[in-house]
Amino acid sequence: MFSYVMRRLGVSLLVLLGASFLVYMLVAVSGDPLAEFRESTKANKDQLIAQRVELLHLDVPAPVRYFIWLGGAVKCVIPGQCDLGSTLAGQPVTTALSTAIPSTLQLVTGATLIAIVVGVAVGIVTALRQYSALDYTVTFVAFLFFSLPVFWVAVLLKEFGAIRFNDFLAHPVISGTAIAAVGVVSALVWPLLLGGSWRRRGITALVAGAVGAGVLYYLGVSEWFLYPGLGPVLVALTGAGIAIGITALLAGLQNRQALYASLTTVVLALIAMYALAPLLEQATLWLIVLLGLAAIGAGVLAGYLFGGYDRRQSMKAAGLTSFLVAGLVLLDRFMQSWPAYVVATRGRPIATIGSQTPNLNGDFWTSGLDFFTHLVLPTTALVLISVASYTRYSRASMLEVMGQDYVRTARAKGLSERVVVTRHAFRNALIPLATVVAFDIGQLLGGAVITENVFSFKGMGALFVTGLTRQDPNPVMGTFLIVGITAVTFNLLADLAYSALDPRVRVKA
Repeated sequence: MFSYVMRRLGVSLLVLLGASFLVYMLVAVSGDPLAEFRESTKANKDQLIAQRVELLHLDVPAPVRYFIWLGGAVKCVIPGQCDLGSTLAGQPVTTALSTAIPSTLQLVTGATLIAIVVGVAVGIVTALRQYSALDYTVTFVAFLFFSLPVFWVAVLLKEFGAIRFNDFLAHPVISGTAIAAVGVVSALVWPLLLGGSWRRRGITALVAGAVGAGVLYYLGVSEWFLYPGLGPVLVALTGAGIAIGITALLAGLQNRQALYASLTTVVLALIAMYALAPLLEQATLWLIVLLGLAAIGAGVLAGYLFGGYDRRQSMKAAGLTSFLVAGLVLLDRFMQSWPAYVVATRGRPIATIGSQTPNLNGDFWTSGLDFFTHLVLPTTALVLISVASYTRYSRASMLEVMGQDYVRTARAKGLSERVVVTRHAFRNALIPLATVVAFDIGQLLGGAVITENVFSFKGMGALFVTGLTRQDPNPVMGTFLIVGITAVTFNLLADLAYSALDPRVRVKA
């Protein structure tokens, strides 16, 4: 294994060297860095040209300039010695990257996690219901999103997800047409999701349409959009649904101890919702992290105490349920700060540009809302594009696995469908997805260049575009170096993940 990793690292290093040389040469011939000075009428024109020539080493050929840059980049293996040059403004590239990387990571990490979870879940469900109306609908929608250009999706989100939605929040009056439309959409969507006989689908359509229209009507009458919140009733009902769903997925509803343990964590969350209210008023990030860990620990402890014939199943189901329900409590507390945040943003809470609201003064909850509202649109744009590929790959992989002999053998032994899908099929279906995830990390970083430009998000994308526009090779090469190392690293991790997901795979030196 060690020799294999070393060999892969050596090959990856050669790929990075070749690619970086090619990119540097392309940037070097893409324009004239001295163009802005050649036609200048300033008295110090010659001095400015000399400074630019010295800064970018323009007095030597481009290949030589590349090796000068490479000599500084090699020093990055030594802490504190990294030298990637300076931008035309005189700022060290390492300093520019230190401020740009966190913004891009926030955007790409959230988009990647959401796309993986949603795409894999939807792909597996459609595979299990192959050739159904749900399968055909998801296939059509997936190909539709996959074919959309990310810049066009971003512009549409700015128009309808921010500008018009902010206008609606100024006077949140829901028309009868909108209520009827939501009812019709609910009546069409839920029968697709639940399936069953035509009689069952008809009943589901009637109930879903009535509930969807009724909920939207209630939200409008109660002014929920101005003063949102979940409240204990909705937290309890949603938490109970989560407990039942997680237990059915991980342990099966026949494991009553796991179900009781999961439902107990919902009760504990409702108690903590009020008991910790004074503490949450002075919340910090580390306090929320500690409370999250405490919620997981309480769930695991509840599963251990309830025990059952498989204590590990009870602990996993209760721990995950506790974590998700704690997220509901956290969401409710954020919603309580929404009116103050709307006032702080002058009635325009959904941002269209930037990563934060200038001069915003607020507590942890207001700052958190500002963080999420600035991320919601660019993250959604990236998710809509990438979730389609995960859906299609996970569906194809699951269909292939479900037809294997060991799956039929598992069914022949009398195992439940839940056990067959989760323990035998799902893990093997993840093996091809490991490659897709590794490839998509680099693709998302590339897509973030366009998305950040549309939303004026000051990340690596903005740094890259500015460097190209001004014929400034150093920030371009710094961004490329980060993206290249990330792509190479995740591809190596994908290869190593094969042996972890499938014991039959062995890496030989």
